Order: sequence, then structure tokens, then C-alpha cells
Amino acid sequence: MSVSVSDGPAIIIGYEYRLQIEADAGLFPAEARLAGQLRPKVSASAPVVTLTSENGGIVRLTDRVAELVVPATVTSQLVPGSAVIDMVRIDLFPPRHLAFILEIPVIRPVTRGL
Repeated sequence: MSVSVSDGPAIIIGYEYRLQIEADAGLFPAEARLAGQLRPKVSASAPVVTLTSENGGIVRLTDRVAELVVPATVTSQLVPGSAVIDMVRIDLFPPRHLAFILEIPVIRPVTRGL
């Protein structure tokens, strides 16, 4: 199993987080329904939030690009360190894991409580 590491923006506690994910192939067709659970670590028993196409947490932009949207109310529940998320197509039977896991740094901002 190969692991690819890419740099991206950190989650800033208390602020909305957005991340565009670009695939080499068409992983996000128009009919796709997507879901992903954000957890502080893979072994955490409960997710902080479940992001889906339906709740606006995963937005399909093209067949190759989707955007994660994590509201500030959710990032406020995180602690400095990192968080993990993956993505599953839930419109297929059985649901299909899209074979990637993101580990995203989580940092406390200097400017907060505004």
C-alpha cells in the first residue's frame, strides 16, 4: 500500500474549514452521494461530525473535485493536534470507500472569541 502525503491547510479551531480534494479519476460523478466522518483519531469511537452531500459538508464541484466544508461550530469541538477523515460513496450497494484517508493538522488560533 502506497501512502501519498500532500500539504494543505490546517483546521483552525473556531473557524470554518474548507478543503478541495482533486482526484486523478472521476471519483465524484453527478449522481454520487458522499459521506465522511471527521474524528480526532482513527480509533475514536464517535465522530465529531458526519459530513455528507446532503448536509452540505461535502460539495461535488466536478467529476474530479469535491470540497469538504466543516462549520466553525464543529471545528470549535476539536483540540490542537490532528483530525482524520475519509470518504465513502453511499449511493452504491455496498457503499464504496474511495481509498484515501486525510490526516489534517488542527491548530488553536491567536485571534479567537470574536
